[in-house]
Amino acid sequence: MTSRRELLAALVAQAFPPVSDGSILVHEHVLVDFIGADLIQPGRYDSDEVFRIARPKLEEVKQLGCRRLLECTPNYLGRDPGLLARLAEAVGIEIWTNTGIYGAADHKYVPAFARQETAGELARRWIAEARKGIDGVKPRFIKTGVTRAPLDEIDRKLVRAAAITSRKTGLTIASHTGGGGPAALEQIEILRAEKVSPSKFVWVHAQNEKDHSFHEQAARAGAWVEFDGIRENSAEWHRDCVRFMAGKHLLGRTLISQDAGWYHVGEPGGGNYRGYSYIYTDFLPGLDAEWVRRLVVENPVCAFGD
Repeated sequence: MTSRRELLAALVAQAFPPVSDGSILVHEHVLVDFIGADLIQPGRYDSDEVFRIARPKLEEVKQLGCRRLLECTPNYLGRDPGLLARLAEAVGIEIWTNTGIYGAADHKYVPAFARQETAGELARRWIAEARKGIDGVKPRFIKTGVTRAPLDEIDRKLVRAAAITSRKTGLTIASHTGGGGPAALEQIEILRAEKVSPSKFVWVHAQNEKDHSFHEQAARAGAWVEFDGIRENSAEWHRDCVRFMAGKHLLGRTLISQDAGWYHVGEPGGGNYRGYSYIYTDFLPGLDAEWVRRLVVENPVCAFGD
């Protein structure tokens, strides 16, 4: 009997042959812990349980053609490179982890030392992680976040630290951006001041900005505009965002993903772990077929490397 996963894989392969064996999801999660930087500590979850829950979701998306998933949970929010490496080996899919510190949510996930250290001192920590690895796993991008525009002192420092790290390591910065377009443009200016190309900046959660003019401005500045959080109740707006970028000849600066997964530490069984297949089975078929390879194969490599 044909399984649901096998049927979905066959349908995707038929609709998008170039995508079925090489796509990349640029913004997903396996595990998150929202307790805060002051309270987070080892032993708050059973990694074997997370493994059992996450593995079939990752196996399903592999069958749909995904070869790499960027896991965007930052340090002090549940980052677990060892668990990701274990899942990657078991499933046969690349799972990238990150370095950096997340300043959004009013700095709840910023540890005490990061409030005191300079941007240069923080960058030295992140550069060391990039070069030496975290529990034997090298981070492949920088994850940070800002709360709102105008950026406050801590957010500006974190973005400067990310820019310094990017300049020294070549890693791309993915920034959870509260405050919409104004905050994205402000971060781009910080990168420029640090002599880092905007092409090393990914505006995460750009779909939350309803004024497309900001999407255009950021893309024309050279940044990546990421429409993530794709799910059934948002799909049409996300398609509108992609169509806008295509209409402005900016599809080459556009990224898409789902912001799915989310084993929630502290909730029974990790809560509702949302799988990664929707983008393949429902979202991509609603786009122009000529756009699909660029969005989930070519652009992720251009943005983050290979």
